[in-house]
Amino acid sequence: MNEGGQRNFGPLGTVLVIIPTYNEAENIKPIVARVRSSVPEAHILVADDNSPDGTGKLADELASGDDHVHVLHRQGKEGLGAAYLAGFRWGIDQGYGVLVEMDADGSHQPEELPRLLTALKGADLVLGSRWIPGGRVVNWPKSREFLSRGGSTYSRILLDVPIRDVTGGYRAFRKETLTGLGMDEVASAGYCFQVDLAWRTVKAGFHVVEVPITFVERERGDSKMSRNIVVEALWRVTAWGVGSRASRVFGRTSR
Repeated sequence: MNEGGQRNFGPLGTVLVIIPTYNEAENIKPIVARVRSSVPEAHILVADDNSPDGTGKLADELASGDDHVHVLHRQGKEGLGAAYLAGFRWGIDQGYGVLVEMDADGSHQPEELPRLLTALKGADLVLGSRWIPGGRVVNWPKSREFLSRGGSTYSRILLDVPIRDVTGGYRAFRKETLTGLGMDEVASAGYCFQVDLAWRTVKAGFHVVEVPITFVERERGDSKMSRNIVVEALWRVTAWGVGSRASRVFGRTSR
């Protein structure tokens, strides 16, 4: 993790929890209620990719009765990364100081969000980590755990990123961190989006902290994860790692 030194990180500002959705009608009301209960002062942005099951309409109903809930309707399913980037831009434009990534299915427990926000007082980015002491997963088969651990380890080594859970998606960013990353250059959309953003944060010299979380497998609805998504992520990470190492080697040679 990057060293923060004696830097004064300053106040956090208002929190916006961004929840991307696609066909999460069974989960949207419970997750919004849990966030509102766990961090009552936080606002929520549901970024819905035109879900056929009516998730967007349910989110509108929640927003109509709660001024802390907002909805961003998108034209179609463009991937997790695109939804988060749209949510980040919306939140920054609206003046929020902290932007949180959270899944809609309950795997990221809102009750753990206060610990992430407390850690953010001394960091630029806080990652909810499954793979540091105190972190764990619930109701995962060993094959899924092996794949996730392996993906994080592979990405960490190849990209030289000192983060144990580089693929995890429960995160709290300071606004200044995101505006300093060059979000317009982020093209990754799926599973590798999380790796991409973490790598960019480390390369930019920001201070990253991991806190342990308990990741709980969804009970309702269908997972969006697939073998093709994982393969694409590994291919992209490999290309980034090889390109980064080559540029360092040739950069030293040319001097």
